[in-house]
Amino acid sequence: MTANTSRPPAIVSIAPLGMPWETLDPFLFCVHHDDAYPQGNGRYGPDAALLRGRQIGSDFSGQGGWSMYHGQQVPGFPAHPHRGFETVTIVRQGRIDHSDSLGAGARFGGGDVQWLTAGKGIVHAEMFPLLHTDRPNPLELFQIWLNLPAASKMVEPHFTMFWAQDIPRHRFTDESGRATEVVCIAGALTVDGKSTQPLAPPPDSWGARQQSDLAMWTLRLEPGAQWVLPAAAGDGTRRKLYFFAGGQIRIDGLAVDAGSAIEVKAGSAVTLVNGNEVAELLMLQGRPIGEPVAQYGPFVMNTEQELRQAFEDYRRTQFGGWPWSDPAPVHGDEGGRFARHADGRTEKHPSQEA
Repeated sequence: MTANTSRPPAIVSIAPLGMPWETLDPFLFCVHHDDAYPQGNGRYGPDAALLRGRQIGSDFSGQGGWSMYHGQQVPGFPAHPHRGFETVTIVRQGRIDHSDSLGAGARFGGGDVQWLTAGKGIVHAEMFPLLHTDRPNPLELFQIWLNLPAASKMVEPHFTMFWAQDIPRHRFTDESGRATEVVCIAGALTVDGKSTQPLAPPPDSWGARQQSDLAMWTLRLEPGAQWVLPAAAGDGTRRKLYFFAGGQIRIDGLAVDAGSAIEVKAGSAVTLVNGNEVAELLMLQGRPIGEPVAQYGPFVMNTEQELRQAFEDYRRTQFGGWPWSDPAPVHGDEGGRFARHADGRTEKHPSQEA
C-alpha cells in the first residue's frame, strides 16, 4: 500500500478502499460508481444482452465494465425509501433521473450535485438513462450518506440542486507550473487568508451548522503537481482522503498508492506531491455528530425502537405513496438538466446540451 513504513505525524491511518468506502462520523457511507455503459437501445437501457452473467434486479457484477444495479431494463435504483439521513450525489459524467414520493423530479449530471434530506421519510428513484444510441454512455458518480442529528431526523424531506457552474472551483499552480484543481461541494477553502463562500447546504443538514466544519471536496493533481491541503478550522474535526484514481502520491513525504483511504489529522496542513499520473482524490471532513447510530438498510436512526417505528411507518404510509406510473421513471429523450420541486417550482440548467 505504501512504499515505506515511516508514517508522518499528520497521517492517522491508511487502508485499502473497500466497497463501499468506510467513512467517519458524520458520514455513514460512500460509494463510487464508475460504469462504462455502451450505446443505448433507444429505450434508455444498454444495447447489449443482459441475461448472461447478470442477476437482473440485483446486478453489481461489473461485467463488461458496468452494472444494472437494481434496474430491470434501465440501470439504476428504482423506488426505495430513506429516513433519518441525507444523500449527496455528485455526478461527474452521465445523467441521473431523480423521482420521489413528493412528486418532484430532476435530471442532472456533468458535475451537478443533488443534496437530498430524507428526514422523516421519502421514497425516491435514481435511474441512469442511456440517452445516446450512437455512442457510449459513461457514468461516474459518488453517493455519500451524511447522518442527521437526532433533532433533525424527522424534519420534512427536501432536496437542493447544485448546478456545476455554481460550485466553487479553485485552480492552484505550483512553482513548476503544474496545477491542482479543487472543487468545493461543501465547505469553504481558505488559502493564504483568502476563502470563497461555498453553496449553502439544505437548512436542516448537519452541514448547515457552523460547528460541523463539514467539507466535501474533490482534488485533481496534474502529474508532478504539489499542493498543500490546509488545516481544517474546527476542533475535533476528522478528515479522510480517498485516493481513487492515479498511480502514487506522497503525503507529507509518505508514498501512497491509488486505491487507498487515508485519514489525516484535520488540524494539520499536509503536503501532497503527485507522481507521474493524474491523481484524483475525494476529501470528506466534518466534526462528528457523536450520537448513537442505529441503521438497518435505508433507515438510520438513534435507537432500535426508532428503527422499528421507521419500518412500521413505511409499511403503513409508504411515506406518502408513489405518484409515478413506473417504479423506475425516466424523464424523456432530451438531455437537458432540470429540477422540478414538490411545490411546482422548476429550475432549468442554463446549458441544455446533452
